[in-house]
Amino acid sequence: MRCPYCKQDNDRVIDSRSSGDGYSIRRRRECMDCARRFTTYERMEEAPLRVVKKDGSRVPFNRNQVLKGILKSCEKRPIALEQIEAITARIERTLTEMFDREVSSKYIGQLVMDELVKLDRVAYVRFASVYREFKDVEQFLEELKPFLEKGGNTGGGQAGP
Repeated sequence: MRCPYCKQDNDRVIDSRSSGDGYSIRRRRECMDCARRFTTYERMEEAPLRVVKKDGSRVPFNRNQVLKGILKSCEKRPIALEQIEAITARIERTLTEMFDREVSSKYIGQLVMDELVKLDRVAYVRFASVYREFKDVEQFLEELKPFLEKGGNTGGGQAGP
């Protein structure tokens, strides 16, 4: 570490402790050339998770985009914002636990659909119609088929008045 005063690269650590937020280490150093003291902070290097989109481009993961997509599909449905936040948090946690660098947008979309199908079937179909880019009514009906076979209940597990 270079001394900020004399610019020499000859110092020793005299004190080291965790910072208040717990995500960095605070070190007090003393320059062996000019005898002045200075503080440095050491942080773990984090590589942000990147999303590989359908066209092959890569963008940083954005939690707000996931939240926005879920909110849009749940519009005018009896679903509490807390439930939507919990889904978003679960998806983000799953992604950070499973992937170090990159994840496909298809995988993220599937996670969202897996969560929405348990929460509210209408929200699920809304999301699926955009995510899967249905080209015609037949594709849309194919997605609805499992729900129609089970009965007319459009609600999901937890979404109720």
